[in-house]
Amino acid sequence: MSKSALIVFGGMELHTPKRSAEVTAKLLEECDFRATVTDDYRALGADDVGQHDLIVPVITDGQLEKSRMANLVAAVQAGTGLAGFHMGLATSFRDSVPFRYAASCYWVSHPGGIIPYRVENVAPEHEIMAGIDSFEHVSEQYYLNFDPAVEVLATTVFSGEVHPWRKNVTMPVVFTTRHGEGRVFYSSLGHRADELALPQVRTILQRGLLWAARS
Repeated sequence: MSKSALIVFGGMELHTPKRSAEVTAKLLEECDFRATVTDDYRALGADDVGQHDLIVPVITDGQLEKSRMANLVAAVQAGTGLAGFHMGLATSFRDSVPFRYAASCYWVSHPGGIIPYRVENVAPEHEIMAGIDSFEHVSEQYYLNFDPAVEVLATTVFSGEVHPWRKNVTMPVVFTTRHGEGRVFYSSLGHRADELALPQVRTILQRGLLWAARS
């Protein structure tokens, strides 16, 4: 029986949320998921949201009423997976403390905007990162506040060229964690939909989505 994924998109058009959500759906459908894509945030907090095996917010900012957010967080704690990339999770629902706790990270800056930087695979034995060499990348290098409970799978080092007070800071790019019984996956790669087609970015995202889904 195929698994079910809910992908909800919205927010800043700079991030191409609709196209990114559609790419995410295709990655999951390749792996025999039934993917529902919508721009209705209320779907995240529906009474039956826990029927989904995976939830993927492709959302910049946004708000969700407290009762619906409680349904979403409860579904994750009960075993529904939560996954996101770039703005999804890191910037979604900034004013919700329960969501921030589940998301395990918070975007704070991308010094220099679109710049070249290196992504280091620090967990080559992990199923998400297996066989992926460290690579050079051009995008927004995300500076995050993150939960120390996460398992870091890939990192980047800030050069300090733009913000010298952050020189040599090592920052997670890809991580996993849990929130209750639910698995949580995050990758800061994927500023726009076109970036998701890059081989390493695509592979990391697809594997991360599968890892996070309810087993």
